[in-house]
Amino acid sequence: MEHIDYDGLMRANAVRVFSERDPVRRMDAIRELYAADAVLIEPEGVFKEEAAISNAVTEVLSKLPSTFAFMPSGAAIGHHGVGRLFWKAGPPDGPPVVTGMDIAHFKDGRIQVLYVFLDPEMA
Repeated sequence: MEHIDYDGLMRANAVRVFSERDPVRRMDAIRELYAADAVLIEPEGVFKEEAAISNAVTEVLSKLPSTFAFMPSGAAIGHHGVGRLFWKAGPPDGPPVVTGMDIAHFKDGRIQVLYVFLDPEMA
């Protein structure tokens, strides 16, 4: 069974993809963290492959103040190629405005499918 750094990869996704407002740096992170044929599944839709994933993140970030960031809430855990990370989003020095959870399926040490869940009391 391959070793997967669930915590490192999922934390990097929260910080380097979902909190990254620079599209060039975000695309570099997507290419590093995601499989080439990856799929992002979130409440707003299904996005296939790198450009669509980056565009979906751009859309999410466009609705949030520029100071907001996605931050892991504890460590990610996983087994058998599936990982889970709880996260929060909001201003760095304030309470979270949105919380949720990512579930990722990994293939060859990269994110193959990422499911994003928003907590209903905050969504």
